[in-house]
Amino acid sequence: MTLDLRFSPRLFARHSLTVLIALQMISGISGAQAQEAPVIPAIPAIIVPDFIGVEPVQQSFEDALGDRLAEIDGIRIAPARCDEAGAFTPSLGMVLQDDSGIIANLGDDGTYIIDQDGSGIANLGDTQFIVEADGSGTINRTGPDEASQVQITIEADGSGTYSGPLGQISLDGMGGGAWNSPLKGQISVEADGSGTWNGPLGQISNEGDGSGTWNGEQRIINNGDGTGLIEGDEVQMAPLPPVPPLGRFPLLTKFRVPPAACGYVITLDDSILFDFDKSDLREDATTVVDTLASAFVEVSPPRLEIRGHTDSKGSADYNQDLSERRAMTVGQALKLRDVRSEIDTRGFGLTQPVAPNDINGVDNPAGRQLNRRVEIYVPNG
Repeated sequence: MTLDLRFSPRLFARHSLTVLIALQMISGISGAQAQEAPVIPAIPAIIVPDFIGVEPVQQSFEDALGDRLAEIDGIRIAPARCDEAGAFTPSLGMVLQDDSGIIANLGDDGTYIIDQDGSGIANLGDTQFIVEADGSGTINRTGPDEASQVQITIEADGSGTYSGPLGQISLDGMGGGAWNSPLKGQISVEADGSGTWNGPLGQISNEGDGSGTWNGEQRIINNGDGTGLIEGDEVQMAPLPPVPPLGRFPLLTKFRVPPAACGYVITLDDSILFDFDKSDLREDATTVVDTLASAFVEVSPPRLEIRGHTDSKGSADYNQDLSERRAMTVGQALKLRDVRSEIDTRGFGLTQPVAPNDINGVDNPAGRQLNRRVEIYVPNG
């Protein structure tokens, strides 16, 4: 991040300011002398979700959640993909970055194209692919209602647009793009590492040169030179890392329709469940767990596999233990809420990232935030 968003940015801002004041009172030094970590939240990563292959079991779970799902920020539900041995393979979605950034495993060259030049039309369930010879084209999912309809337009240079339940996303194919999200607000990222976020936390800007601002619960200015201002008081503040480049849409001639889903996976950002370095549920996580548990009780899946993950901060052994404890906490919480499914819990520590923790040696806060997660894998059958 250099900021570690393992918990709510609002709580972090309050906590950091309290620590700063305490340090000043104890040591008698000025704000400019006190060591203070940056408290400007990272601009979220923009990723087009994997919506292809939604099967009835996943749809039944989403129907059981109903409108409550839209009220929870930090939860994602997607088809689960498995390898040839049947093992669940974590991934983010369908956005591909050739050299660095967010990478998704999309499989080999496509086999559904019908013309010799690589163009054609293919239909998969309620989804239609229209592909041109240069790899550009469109993907349209009709869906049973307007809320589930998706349209993606892809250009030959990797740019394109997404319109669907997550809002509107555009990628310029060169590392920049924008996201207008019903939950997160408006996010804009430039290829030079700068970006802005106008959303539930207020207005955040990252200039890409180490400086930036946050107009939210506090007015914070990072000068980018090791100093900054919190409500006008000068403090020491590490420069902000640049916003990592966004991914590119995969050309449709190089994109294979995924195999049938092996289930579905619910991904929970750790910040909606746990405080920093903790494995007991926060009090405000009760609503999230209650909502998930009630849906599981309704659909009664035979088995749940709860998987804890961390980023790469700290030692491998420490992260492994933390991920195991967090997975066990979620499993126990579901059992206490009358979920009768067989529940297995596993921790993977830092071994299964879905995004780079750093890019070319530079910290990638948005990527680390994606890696800190709890997955609830619901296999078919």
